[in-house]
Amino acid sequence: MMRLVYTLFIYFYFASIRFASFFNAKAKLWIDGRSGIFQQLKLKIQSSPSPVIWVHCASLGEFEQGRPIIEKLKKDHEDIKIVLTFFSPSGYEVRKNYTIADHVFYLPLDTPANAKKFISIVKPTAAFFVKYEFWFNYLTELKNNAIPTYLVSGIFRPDHYFFKNYAAWFRSQLTAFNHFYLQDEQSQKLLNSIGYKNTTVAGDTRFDRVSEVSKNIKNIPIIELFKQQNPLFIAGSTWEPDEELLSGFDFEAAGFKLIIAPHEITEARIQFLLSKFKDKAQRYSQVNEETIKTTNVLIIDNMGMLSSIYQYGTVAFIGGGFGKGIHNILEPAAFGLPVLFGPNYKKFEEAKELVHLRGAFVVNNGKDLQSIIQLLTRSPAGLLAEATAKRFIQHHIGATNTILGDIKF
Repeated sequence: MMRLVYTLFIYFYFASIRFASFFNAKAKLWIDGRSGIFQQLKLKIQSSPSPVIWVHCASLGEFEQGRPIIEKLKKDHEDIKIVLTFFSPSGYEVRKNYTIADHVFYLPLDTPANAKKFISIVKPTAAFFVKYEFWFNYLTELKNNAIPTYLVSGIFRPDHYFFKNYAAWFRSQLTAFNHFYLQDEQSQKLLNSIGYKNTTVAGDTRFDRVSEVSKNIKNIPIIELFKQQNPLFIAGSTWEPDEELLSGFDFEAAGFKLIIAPHEITEARIQFLLSKFKDKAQRYSQVNEETIKTTNVLIIDNMGMLSSIYQYGTVAFIGGGFGKGIHNILEPAAFGLPVLFGPNYKKFEEAKELVHLRGAFVVNNGKDLQSIIQLLTRSPAGLLAEATAKRFIQHHIGATNTILGDIKF
């Protein structure tokens, strides 16, 4: 009965997205990307004696956690084929040309028929779900076919529906997983409390990813020309409330150059930023070696550069803390940058830990921003924060080796 209710909800959800697609660009991508998906699967995935590993990520953030798994699998097992799926357009549209995966698709809607058809075409040897994706019909089909299934970088919280008294049916989804590789001990204790002992606290694979990125960076000459000898404040993955805060601070008077990389690269967002900083700002795509020297604010209007730009930074500000929650703080920390963000960070264990260690700082308003910048640039606290951020990353690497050292193919 509950499976029927769940599946009816999935169809209702699909209908809602289809309706929204008439006036919402992201919803349209979600619908159009799944059109003819099984024809694409049959066309691109040929029968092969090579084992196929299925890796599923909700979106871009989860992809960064799954990526170290994918890349180590391909490095250690040349014959393995990787099928990578995404639920969200914000993951698929950015990584659809990710060449280390052999095939990249949207995940078809989680219905019994779709799950059966998907598994019959892909024929995965094993499946990896990243962080907290739980699709009942897919998990049921994997279990029915005795396909080893793993949750990696998993995280659970006490308020999750799995731990509610009414949630016995939802908890049954978890029986499909052969093993849970978790980020923290709290998650392990929660799973243990409902009878799941097949758990390992492996850590978060994102630490492995950002550590690797920091060791394999390329110089960006135009950023070097922009920075020159000035301290550089880098604001990454920002939203409008973050940018309102930043625009109220005089970075030039404080001796800083400023780079802003908004979370969404749309013309409307770029124009908003240009209007906030007026004649002080230029967009990256329109500067050259001469004009870059005359600006104090550089707006990044492309995807993919931010992680490399952090190598030039003095201080980083990560957006999202005045909205639903902060974005990736680990990339700047890997380069030893003290990290600033807004007050909505409590759901992120790495942020809480780094704040406690004084490698990250919470900004509630413009007064906080000014006092923290002064603290980091006019006292030993800045050097201490840099060292703390680097040690923090190094202390947490190793999750990928723990996971794949445990699983045999």
